[in-house]
Amino acid sequence: MAEYSSYEFKALRMNGVPGPNSDAKVWIVDSDFVSFAYADWVRPSGRLPAVLDWSINHTTCHGNASSAACHSSHSLCQNSTGGPQAHHCECAQGYKGNPYIPNGCKDINECDDPETYPCYGVCSNTEGGHQCQCLPGYQGNASVPNGCKDIDECAHPDQHSCYGLCINMPGTFHCRCKDGTYGDPLTKGGCSSHTGWKIGLGVGGGTTFLLLALGAPFITRKIKLHKAKREKERCFKQNHGLLFQQLVSRNSDIGGRMIITLRDLEKATNKFDPSHEIGGGGHGVVYKGLLDLQVVAIKKSKIIVQREIDDFINEVAILSQINHRNIVNLLGCCLETEVPLLVYEFRSNGTLDHHLHVEGTISLSWDDRLRIALEISKALAYLHSAASTPILHRDIKSSNILLDDNLIAKVSDFGASKYIQIDQTGVTTAVQGTIGYLDPMYYYTSRLTDKSDVFSFGVLLIELLTKKKPFVYRSDDGEGLVTHFASLLTQGILVDIIDPQIIEEEDEAVDEVAALAAKCTKLNGEDRPTMREVEMTLENLRGTKKQVPNTTSRRKYEKDHYMSSGELTLDTSRQYTMEEEILLSARYPR
Repeated sequence: MAEYSSYEFKALRMNGVPGPNSDAKVWIVDSDFVSFAYADWVRPSGRLPAVLDWSINHTTCHGNASSAACHSSHSLCQNSTGGPQAHHCECAQGYKGNPYIPNGCKDINECDDPETYPCYGVCSNTEGGHQCQCLPGYQGNASVPNGCKDIDECAHPDQHSCYGLCINMPGTFHCRCKDGTYGDPLTKGGCSSHTGWKIGLGVGGGTTFLLLALGAPFITRKIKLHKAKREKERCFKQNHGLLFQQLVSRNSDIGGRMIITLRDLEKATNKFDPSHEIGGGGHGVVYKGLLDLQVVAIKKSKIIVQREIDDFINEVAILSQINHRNIVNLLGCCLETEVPLLVYEFRSNGTLDHHLHVEGTISLSWDDRLRIALEISKALAYLHSAASTPILHRDIKSSNILLDDNLIAKVSDFGASKYIQIDQTGVTTAVQGTIGYLDPMYYYTSRLTDKSDVFSFGVLLIELLTKKKPFVYRSDDGEGLVTHFASLLTQGILVDIIDPQIIEEEDEAVDEVAALAAKCTKLNGEDRPTMREVEMTLENLRGTKKQVPNTTSRRKYEKDHYMSSGELTLDTSRQYTMEEEILLSARYPR
C-alpha cells in the first residue's frame, strides 16, 4: 500500500482508437473502501487499499445478464449505476476469481471458512454452495449454535426396529428385552422366557425318563452347552452388550472386529496367569498378551458390581467415538465373562508415574516433561472442545498417562469420564477421582465442569516440576503439595521444591510452567484457564525453547533470583484449609 501526493486519470486506447467513446477510467481501490460509481470518484486523500476494478463504458448487459466480456462459465453481468452507461462482470454467488477469463471463477469451499459460513454439525462443500447437516441422532438447524436437538427415537417406533424396551440416549437409543425375558430385542420375537423350556422337560412321564436314561451322555452334553450359552447370554446382557452392538453398528470403521472371544483372550494371557499382570488402577487389573501376533493390554474389572459394569460401557462408548494421537486406542472388548474385558494397544514404556518417580537421580529430562505436558493438554483440549460431544475425563493423574517407545503420551482410563452437553456449563454428579488431584470445588459441591480437569492437570504440572507424589506429599508444616507449592511460589523461593535435575538443566520455561500450574490450581474454577488456553501457552513455550538458545545461569534458581512474590498473586489462604479438609475427609466415606 503506497501513499500518493497527487492523483490523475488518463485516457486509454480501446482497439487502438482514442476518443470519448473509448475512454476507460482507472482507479485502484479496495472494493470495501468505496463502491464502483462515478458519483464516488472524488479526489481521495491519505492511503488507499490497492485493488483494480473497471467497467465497460457505453454498453449494458444482455437480457439474460450476460456479456461477451464475461468469459468465465460461472460469471454474470452487472450494469453500473450512478454514472454513465456501463457494465462490468462478477463471479456468481459461491464462486470467486476473475470473471473476464475462461474458468476464472472458482468454487468457494465454505467449509474452510467457518467464521463466514458457520456450521455446528457436518459441513459438506458443493459446487457453488455448501450443506450443513446435524450429526446422526440429532435434527434441527446446524448453522446456529445449539440448533441441533437430540431425536427421541423411542417416540417414533416406525423409524427403528426395537421389539423390547426402548430407552432414549443422547444421539442414539438403547433397546433391551423386558424384565423376565432375554434374547435379541432388535428382532421380532427375539425376546423369550425360560417358562416353555421348563414345562417341556416335565412332560412325558416314564417315556421321558427312559429316553433320558438311554441318551444320558448326549443329553448331559447338550445341557452343558445350553447352560454355557445361557451364561454367555446373561453376561452379554449384564455387560450392556446390546447397547455396545448399537454403538459399533453406527461406526463402520470399528464394526465386528471389536468383538473378541474369551477363548482368544485366555490363549493370549495363558488363562490370565498372574505373571502376565502389568499394572492396574481403580477400575481394573491390566494384563499383557499376544493377540493375532500383536502385543495388547487387556483390562479386567476388579469387582462385579453394577457401577464397574457401567464404567466399562461408559469407557467403550467414549473410546469408540474419539480418535486422537494422544489418547489410548481401544482395539476391542469381550462380553462373554462375568466381568467385562477391554483390549487396548500396548504401550511398552509403562506410565508417566513409573518414569517420573523411578528410583535414582536421573528421571525424564525437562524437555521430555514439557513435551509430555503439551501432549496431555492437546488430548484434554480435544475432549473438551473438539469432540462431537464434550467429554470430561475426571481422573487425570500420572498413572493414567501411558508412554510408548518414543515417550509419546497417551491419556488412558476413561471409566470415570462423563459426557456433557455443549450448552451446559457443568453437571452435578457423584464425586469420582483421586485424592491429591481432585478439584476442591468439585469435591465439595459435586458440580463437575471442564475446569475440574484443568485443576487435575495443574497438579500434574506441579508433579512434573517437583517429582513429588501429590497424594502422599506432606511439608514440614503438614501442607499438601499444591498448597506448599503455592506458598513457596508466593514467597519467591520455589527452588526449595523444584526437582534438582531441572535446576541442573537450567531451562527458561520452568518459570512460565510454574506460573501456569499455579493458575490451573486456583481455588475458584472461573479463575482457571481453559485447556485450549493451556495448550496454546505450552505450545508457545515449546516454540520459544526451540528457537532461543539457553543462556540462563544457575544463579536464577537461587532463592533471591528465582521468582519474586510480585510476579504472581495467589489466593492461598483458603486453599490451604480446603486441601487439608479433602485429605482428612478421604479417610471417611462420603
